[in-house]
Amino acid sequence: MLNWLGGPHTRVWQSTLGPLRTSAGAVTVRPIRSRDGAIWSELRTRNEKTLVPWEPTGIGSWVQRHHRSQWGPLYSALKSEARRGTVLPYVIELDGQYVGQLTVGNIQRGAVRSAWIGYWIDSDHFGGGIATAAVALGVDHCFGRVGLHRLDATVQPANEASQAVLKKVGFRTEGLLERYMDVDSRWRDHLLFALTVEDLPGTAVEALVRSGRASY
Repeated sequence: MLNWLGGPHTRVWQSTLGPLRTSAGAVTVRPIRSRDGAIWSELRTRNEKTLVPWEPTGIGSWVQRHHRSQWGPLYSALKSEARRGTVLPYVIELDGQYVGQLTVGNIQRGAVRSAWIGYWIDSDHFGGGIATAAVALGVDHCFGRVGLHRLDATVQPANEASQAVLKKVGFRTEGLLERYMDVDSRWRDHLLFALTVEDLPGTAVEALVRSGRASY
């Protein structure tokens, strides 16, 4: 468990979550690994068209930023933040295959106990309930072992697929953040979604199973 008066348990980010079964297969959420570089680069490069409209503007071309050589520094930075307890960096797997990522960031403790949650999925696996299952697993981990009280997610109004994922897990819309983030070289409005412990009568996974969208 997390000690809110001290530091986080250094191994809390190393948990493997799941599996949870969907129509696409068995979804597992596991910690990032140093050897993920090749598949990370391949998927990110191949999914440029589906990711660029929604992700923060970066420096240099998309291909340059997602060359395999960039994974080492990124992995080291994420692992360092994870050890400090500010980030939970995960890979989403389908039947043991890397198909996306789920990240919990800006983890705050004390009286707030909140964070944001974000995710992306390989376009070849859209529509199988994978992202929804991964987010549900992440939510339960955050509200359980990690000890958070609130999770936020920001989504552009045009990104209906991502909004649907959040709603299926139980997130509610709290309002519009105007010109919130620099995305694809423009300041974009984002909808703010949120979920607190009180919003879930049980767990997010249990709710997903009851709805027929997943099974154990």
